[in-house]
Amino acid sequence: MNELLLTRSIASERLRQYLRLAKPRVITLIVFCSVIGMFLAAPGMVPLQTLAAGTLGITLVAGAAAAANCLIEREIDAVMARTRGRPLPRGEVGALETLGVAGLAGGAGLALLYAGTNPLTMWLTLATFVGYAVVYTAILKPRTPQNIVLGGASGAMPPVLGWAAVTGETPGEAWLLFLIIFVWTPPHFWSLALYRAREYAEAGLPMLPVVRGRAYTQASILAYTLALALVALMPFAIGMSGWPYLCAAALLNAAFVRHAWRVWRRYSDRAAQRAFRFSVLYLAALFAALLVDHHLGA
Repeated sequence: MNELLLTRSIASERLRQYLRLAKPRVITLIVFCSVIGMFLAAPGMVPLQTLAAGTLGITLVAGAAAAANCLIEREIDAVMARTRGRPLPRGEVGALETLGVAGLAGGAGLALLYAGTNPLTMWLTLATFVGYAVVYTAILKPRTPQNIVLGGASGAMPPVLGWAAVTGETPGEAWLLFLIIFVWTPPHFWSLALYRAREYAEAGLPMLPVVRGRAYTQASILAYTLALALVALMPFAIGMSGWPYLCAAALLNAAFVRHAWRVWRRYSDRAAQRAFRFSVLYLAALFAALLVDHHLGA
């Protein structure tokens, strides 16, 4: 009996470590945006099989991409205070084990998307995996301060994947959702990079505040936030959404611009932290407003 309990405890701890490799807090927002894409694509309710297969498949591949990111950056993670507690730097999980888990999860997710949705969704999700794990993590991040801009395309794909899962197509509306996340990514991530600049410098990563300085990064955050405020109004401008969404977007834009203004004019690490945290709420609330508006107008 004691041996059985010990075995279960070890298995539970190992599963917990695997989940940490998958970065569940990041994945939650990714999957949320993909599910919103599914519901916006459907004229009524999303078929249950498509919803289940699409959600689980995208979750598994996103988790595999996160694990691959942890594997590639394990030496960097060991240097930074924000990441040194992850399983790989702590030696709780090995590199080959991580590679195996990522391969199994990613392969299962792609197979599920192929069988449960359509081949287009599977191929787009595979391209997203490569874009994040290889193009962004291994190539762009250690080489250019514009890494988050150039590599942001992979992080902006979830609503396109969700839309494709339902319709087998990626129309302009899906790519508008992509554009919103693409423009949102720099002010979101650079707010974090500002108050973690010393850690990035010690890790040897050429993040924008490390290479171009704090003032340039502050101005860039404000510029991208203003651009985002305009892009976020485009669903209303093209008739994709109605007045309820417009009101919500206007309020969210005003709040985000206020955070960016404070980061620019009266910088403090606390202001940058608040901007970073609000940016997550902003994106989730904006996509939720799109969903509510969609069903109010249905």
